[in-house]
Amino acid sequence: MAQPTPARTPNDWWRSAVIYQVYVRSFADGDGDGTGDLAGVRARLPYLAELGVDALWFSPWYQSPMKDGGYDVADYRAIDPAFGTLAEAEKLIAEARELGIRTIVDIVPNHVSDQHPWWRAALAGGAERELFHIRPGRGDHGELPPNDWTSEFGGPAWTRLPDGHWYLHLFAPEQPDLNWAHPAVRQEHEEILRFWFERGVAGVRIDSAALLAKDPRLPDFVEGRDPHPYVDRDELHDIYRSWRGVADEYGGVFVGEVWLPDSERFARYLRPDELHTAFNFSFLACPWDARRLRTSIDETLAEHAPVGAPATWVLCNHDVTRTVTRYGREDTGFDFATKVFGTPSDLALGTRRARAAALLSLALPGAVYVYQGEELGLPEADIPRDRIQDPMHFRSGGTDPGRDGCRVPLPWAAQAPYAGFGSREEPWLPQPAHWAEYAADAQTEDPGSMLALYRAAIRIRRATPGFGDGPLTWLPSADGVLSFARDDGLVCVVNLADTPAELDGTSRLLLSSGPLDARGRLPRDTAAWLLR
Repeated sequence: MAQPTPARTPNDWWRSAVIYQVYVRSFADGDGDGTGDLAGVRARLPYLAELGVDALWFSPWYQSPMKDGGYDVADYRAIDPAFGTLAEAEKLIAEARELGIRTIVDIVPNHVSDQHPWWRAALAGGAERELFHIRPGRGDHGELPPNDWTSEFGGPAWTRLPDGHWYLHLFAPEQPDLNWAHPAVRQEHEEILRFWFERGVAGVRIDSAALLAKDPRLPDFVEGRDPHPYVDRDELHDIYRSWRGVADEYGGVFVGEVWLPDSERFARYLRPDELHTAFNFSFLACPWDARRLRTSIDETLAEHAPVGAPATWVLCNHDVTRTVTRYGREDTGFDFATKVFGTPSDLALGTRRARAAALLSLALPGAVYVYQGEELGLPEADIPRDRIQDPMHFRSGGTDPGRDGCRVPLPWAAQAPYAGFGSREEPWLPQPAHWAEYAADAQTEDPGSMLALYRAAIRIRRATPGFGDGPLTWLPSADGVLSFARDDGLVCVVNLADTPAELDGTSRLLLSSGPLDARGRLPRDTAAWLLR
C-alpha cells in the first residue's frame, strides 16, 4: 500500500520523530531519596541525546498526591515537590532543546485531583460545584448513584458526598471529572496550554482525549447506543479546534490518547484544524503474528490517509505490560486480562521478538514512541503484593496486579546501589534482584545489547529520511514474512515464520536485530534493514 507523501513545512519535525516517554518517578533519582526527579533527568540528557531521540514526552510532573501516578493533578502550574521545581523544569526544557531534544508535556483534561482548589471549594459549597458532575442520587433517599456508569478502574463511577449528593469519576474516586460544558473549564485549560507553551514546550499529549464531554442528561449506559454518553461525543471537536488555535500561536503540536474502534470517527480528531497526531493502539495491541501485524499497519495508514496525518507507532507505555514479557507469552496480544500474578513468559523468546519489533516500528511511516526502559530490554517486574501502589490493583479487589510492573525504576549502573537509580534510599518501587543485568552502563559496552540496537537503528533512521514519514510499499514475501520498501531504496524484512527467510542478495545489509544464519538468511523472529 503506497501512501502519498504530505507537503513538508519547517515545523513538521513531529511527523517522523522518535519520541521517548519519561515517567519521571522511575527514570533517574538525582537526590537519592528513592523517587525519580527532574535533576535525574537533567543528568541523563546526554544519554538521551546519544540515544538519538527527537523529543521527550513527560508523563505528568505536576503537583499531585499521586493517587494515580500523577494523573491526579492538583496544580498544573507547579511541579510536584518530589520531582523538583518549576524553575528546574524550565531549565530542563531549555537544556534539552540545546541538545536538539524537544519537550512534550502531558495534560489530563478529563479530571483533576481531589486536592485541586476547585474541588476543595466545591466541597465547601462554593459555585465551583458547577465545574464538576455533582448530582442527587436515585432511590427513595438518594442512596443509589445517578446512573449505572462504571469506572475505568473498576467499580462504580460515582461516590457519595457527605451532603448526600454523588460526584462522577470515570477513574479513581480521588479524580473527580470536570464538567466541560462549563466555560470556565475550557478557559482554564487554554490558559494552562499557554502557560507551558510560553515555557518552551513543543507539544502536549492529551490523556483520555475522547472522554471529556458527557451527555448532560447523564443517562444509563446502553450497549451500542449512539451517541455514547461519554465517549467520542461531537462536542469534543469544538474543544480541540479551540485548542488548535492556541497551539498554532506557538507552533506547538498535539498528540491525543484516542481509543476508538471506528476508523472514520478516529480520523475526525486528526483533521487539519484539530489534533496533529493520535496514539495508535491497534499496533500495540497486535499479537506477534505476520498477518495481523500487516492488517494493523494497513488499517492504520488507511485511517490517517484521508486527513493527511502521520501515523504513530508504539510497543509499550506506562500502562502496558512490557514488550519483552508480552511477546514471550503464548498470548502476546494487548489484554489487561493477562495481567495476572505469575503469568509465565519466555524472556529469551520475548527479547528476540522485541528486538525485531523495534526495527519494524522504527521502519514504519510516521512517528515512533519509545517508553523508557524499552531500549534496555526490560521485562515486566513482579511487584510483591504489599508493595503495589497502582489503584487498579485495589479497585479490582486485589486480583489485578496493576501497572506497577512496567514502572519499576530504571537500572543505570550495574555496580552501584539500586542499580544506579539513586544512591541513598530504596526506590519507591522495588527493583528485581537481577535488574543490574540490564544496566545502561553494561549495555553501552556490549555491541550486541538492546541499547546498542536502538542506538544504531535511531542513528540510521535519522541519517536516512526515507525511513521517516512517507510512502510504504509491500513487497512479495513468503507466508509469515513482512517485507516492505520505503523511500530511497530502504527495505525492512521481518521474519515471523518457522523457517529462515531469504534476503535479496543484491541489497546491502544495514542492520539486523540478530545474526543471520550461515547461508545469509534471516532466522525466525528476526528483522533486517536493507538498502537496494
